[in-house]
Amino acid sequence: MKNVLPILTLLTALFVMTSCAQKNDYVVTIKTKYGDMTAILYDETPKHKENFIKLAKDHYFDSLLFHRVIQGFMIQGGDPDSRQAQPGQRLGSGGPGYTVDAEFNPKFFHEKGALSAARMGDQVNPTKASSGSQFYVVQGTVVTQENLDALKIDQAKFGQAFQQWMMNAANKPKIDTLNSIYMKGDMAGYQRAVFALAGEIEQQTGIKVTKDISPEMIKAYTTVGGAPHLDGGYTVFGKVIKGLEVIDTIAAQPRDQADRPLEDIRMAVTVEEMSRKKITKEFGYVYPDSK
Repeated sequence: MKNVLPILTLLTALFVMTSCAQKNDYVVTIKTKYGDMTAILYDETPKHKENFIKLAKDHYFDSLLFHRVIQGFMIQGGDPDSRQAQPGQRLGSGGPGYTVDAEFNPKFFHEKGALSAARMGDQVNPTKASSGSQFYVVQGTVVTQENLDALKIDQAKFGQAFQQWMMNAANKPKIDTLNSIYMKGDMAGYQRAVFALAGEIEQQTGIKVTKDISPEMIKAYTTVGGAPHLDGGYTVFGKVIKGLEVIDTIAAQPRDQADRPLEDIRMAVTVEEMSRKKITKEFGYVYPDSK
């Protein structure tokens, strides 16, 4: 019995040490000539997190370009072919020679600052696997209250169901009305009219075209903005927690017809391990499990 207390004390100490170790996380810094963006990577997307950290530690991203920028949408980089690209050279097809399995999580969405993985299109990539290195940071736009209903639409399923609905001859009067709105060039009105038919389309086709939207998503999209039409199609694996204004600056740069900035915008990416408590103190990011 004399050895029980020391053993228990040792086990307790080991448990405390292990718990403390688990309280650390990585902070990613994307450095550019327009300023730095600081981001965290989500534990719930472990394959993307591990891959991004490995590439950053290997200096894979250093001197690569933000080769595609679209104001009001996103800035994209991570193509290794951009390191020595000539002016005007088309970019966007390069990578490390592998992909990363999709890791969709409904908790993470395309709000402004979302760090997400680029990928090939559905026709050649039905599993929606991510590029091994190319990523984008969302700028997006603010969703107005008038367009809030659009957030509740599953775009992919709606497109399929809408085509079926249009093939029903009984719906011709409504289709004619939609066409009339479209021909007038009122795209916002056309979108509202189409989405207003969601319930009817679900009933006729049996395809659920609406989805649940959390209060957090509604708040983010109607305040800081984002790109909700990308949700469910691309893996969101992190979030910029400092330097959102850098996204705006880069996205506003003059670009060519392929959306490549006319002046090269290079990056350097570093990772630093620090305690989650320090991350919250320095950057104001509060981890969900600590709320």
